[in-house]
Amino acid sequence: MRTSFFKVIAKINKTLLPSFTKRKLDISKASKFQLAIIGWRAYITLNSLD
Repeated sequence: MRTSFFKVIAKINKTLLPSFTKRKLDISKASKFQLAIIGWRAYITLNSLD
């Protein structure tokens, strides 16, 4: 149940949130908001893989 919830959230993230790797964003130059989005996407991805 938990992983299925995170899989749904991961699909929503993929469609709504920007992909910074496709934009070739340098993490050292990212703003706090961009870092928060990267962290959120990483958290959801790691939990959806379990």
